[in-house]
Amino acid sequence: MSNDGVVAVERALSVLDSFRPGKEHLTLAELANELPLHKTTIFRLLNSLVRKGFVTRGPDGRYSLGAKVLYLGRVYQRGFSLADMVTGVLMRLMQQSGETASYYVPHGEADRLCLFRAQPAEGLHAQVIAGTVLPPDNSSCGRVFSIWHLGQVPPAQQLPYFSSGQRDPFSSSWSVPLFGVEDRFAAALVVGGLTERIKAANGTAVRVAMMQAAWELSRRLGASDGWLAHVYGSVQGNEG
Repeated sequence: MSNDGVVAVERALSVLDSFRPGKEHLTLAELANELPLHKTTIFRLLNSLVRKGFVTRGPDGRYSLGAKVLYLGRVYQRGFSLADMVTGVLMRLMQQSGETASYYVPHGEADRLCLFRAQPAEGLHAQVIAGTVLPPDNSSCGRVFSIWHLGQVPPAQQLPYFSSGQRDPFSSSWSVPLFGVEDRFAAALVVGGLTERIKAANGTAVRVAMMQAAWELSRRLGASDGWLAHVYGSVQGNEG
């Protein structure tokens, strides 16, 4: 089955994407400056969105999001399961890499918490379990948090970050930051295992799989496509 979309639908959604914090109310002219569409096309799309309740037009002629968007947000909240979403991606990444895939979130001011983890059933693997809290360090995951959570200047290094022998002399890992609503840092995605196995692995394939997984998770968490393209480059996720 073709993965082609419907141009009119994508254009209407691009109009909705124009509304964001600081730009809650927009005129037709402002929308025309935001979008690569003719003003007449935007006006027609707005009329359809107003009729369906996704956009409202105020007395001053400015447009804003309508109540239908809030309703869909509530529906999304009721059906959203972070555990289901993350563990599914971790399981796939574990199978692709043959190593442990983990999801770390901020804990306190500087520490990080292993919230989810997918580990192969066979072979030797690190004994960090979900629920473990780790302090700042110079591991690949520690660098993600120091740069993206604590605000240090990012080094001239491409994602994902790599480290070896930082937490113990026999382990290595790759890590990449994840983002959510308003493109804020949300978590770190980590693939790690024994250094000897990782040295023998197809590092390029693992890194590409990680970047695809990071794009997919960040997009599901609410990050914008523009920000993801800026951080992750041309690699995109596996979403259907």
